[in-house]
Amino acid sequence: MAQPEQPEHQRDPCPWRILDDLGGAFAMGAFGGAAWHGVKGFRNSPRGHRMAGSLSAIKLRAPVLGGNFATWGGLFSTFDCAFAGIRQKEDPWNAIMAGSVTGGVLAARGGPRAAASSALVGGVLLALIEGLSIGITRMLADQHKPVMPEMPAAPLPPKAAAPKASPPPPQPSEDELGGFYAGKMA
Repeated sequence: MAQPEQPEHQRDPCPWRILDDLGGAFAMGAFGGAAWHGVKGFRNSPRGHRMAGSLSAIKLRAPVLGGNFATWGGLFSTFDCAFAGIRQKEDPWNAIMAGSVTGGVLAARGGPRAAASSALVGGVLLALIEGLSIGITRMLADQHKPVMPEMPAAPLPPKAAAPKASPPPPQPSEDELGGFYAGKMA
């Protein structure tokens, strides 16, 4: 029995989603870290050694930033899938709760106060992101709705007199058609 095709807007199933988000977050952190630390290493190196300083900073710090992003992305995606499995729903609340728990878990080494504060910040940030995403989606969807044409406010004035009907145009005779169609005209 063939499975129905998933619409394109749906994401991968949860075990694969976690790996996909983890890898995407690492790549984003590594490339962003390469740009950031490349410029930082270039600016903080003495003249004549700026390219070497830039490459050295990229080699040292970009993978670390990529790993930090991957940790956040992996935890977030894991919690998102866990909430989706527990609640049996795919909605923005899963992401908001996952952001909150991820922030709390990542700050847990700082104590309960730091964990609670980071959980609150993570939840608020994800709520803002999800709300903005929903708002943009609705705004873009409204642009493609069919619009009813405007009807005139007042009825049109009646016409004074209908123009006289003009006589029908004359039909060509057999002679004008050259005799070839002579027998085929009705």
